[in-house]
Amino acid sequence: MLPSILIGALSGQRALSPIAAVAITAARDRLPEGSEAVPLLGNKLVAGGLLAVAVAEMVGDKWPKAPNRTVLSGSTARFLTAAAAGASLAPREHKVAGGLFAALTAVTAAHLGLAARLAAMKRWGQARTGFVEDALLLAGTALLIHQVAKPASA
Repeated sequence: MLPSILIGALSGQRALSPIAAVAITAARDRLPEGSEAVPLLGNKLVAGGLLAVAVAEMVGDKWPKAPNRTVLSGSTARFLTAAAAGASLAPREHKVAGGLFAALTAVTAAHLGLAARLAAMKRWGQARTGFVEDALLLAGTALLIHQVAKPASA
């Protein structure tokens, strides 16, 4: 269940990058043994589309008028994408719990992450803190996926 909670924490910072990573892993048939992707996440076109919108989300985050992640639409996106990603990383018999833990963690992490980002922005500004946040998110997501993914088929 820990991977589901961790993907939820990552989803709290960016709604789309963690689910894009899970979708790419599913499309490559490398999800953890005993788990399965929620419908559509294993589709290569869906994985590619999620990757594209994840990049757009990161670019848009640097825009001065970008809404906070805790507005209703941002919280809803994080809740839903984290639920799908968390369910996909959980063992089949704990799919619902994995999705729920991930979703609740994402919403909580979004509030904590926003507070940290706002404090950092006072000193370093929006763009710099956004780039650092993106780097941490990408590193954390890559590490998590690397730890849980099945080895590539030879």
